[in-house]
Amino acid sequence: MATGHEHTVKAFDQDISQLRALISQMGGLAEQAIHDAMKALSRGDTALAKEVRKKDKQIDAIEAELEKLIVRVIALRAPMADDLREVIAALKIAAVIERIGDYAKNIAKRVPMIHTEGEDRIEAISILPAMAQLASDMVHDVLDAFSARDAEAAARICERDNALDDFYDSIFRTLVTFMVENPRTVSQVAHLLFVAKNLERIGDHATNVAEMVYFAATGRYLADETATG
Repeated sequence: MATGHEHTVKAFDQDISQLRALISQMGGLAEQAIHDAMKALSRGDTALAKEVRKKDKQIDAIEAELEKLIVRVIALRAPMADDLREVIAALKIAAVIERIGDYAKNIAKRVPMIHTEGEDRIEAISILPAMAQLASDMVHDVLDAFSARDAEAAARICERDNALDDFYDSIFRTLVTFMVENPRTVSQVAHLLFVAKNLERIGDHATNVAEMVYFAATGRYLADETATG
């Protein structure tokens, strides 16, 4: 027969499993939003872009559900030490994923403005999906690291942010050069620069999540480890 303590531990484990599941669900939706927003951008698909913007509400709804669960866990379970770190990390990570979803939505919003009728296609659009793939992979891998409490995987994700920054710098130079040579594309290029910046910010947020995962798993700050390493 299970004791009261065993029942409490089992209930807490179930709550943690639910937290992880909700984070995973949010992350999956955010990844899909990035993918669909970039597909809409590449194809000039305004209907798909509109769908991305509508689905952002699903991410917001899951975040609200997760916040309620976390409040209940803290109030009823009073988690300590590493358990508390994981719960707090989940709360912060949910907020970051919501922001990533917002960036995907912002990309989708720009699709009609970039693909205006009668305007020439800007070849730099073909470069952006590779940058988006790198950003999306970072989001996917950091959520896997959270689920597995894998501090080493989280640290490796932070290292990939430099590659994304290099991508952004390259695309920025390409777009600015194109704009100077083709002044009538100023409006389109400005929107594409915002898209590239949104992708760069997604990478920054994935890095932030990785730092939270590292702290939740080890109780140490990754920046301190890097500085002394």
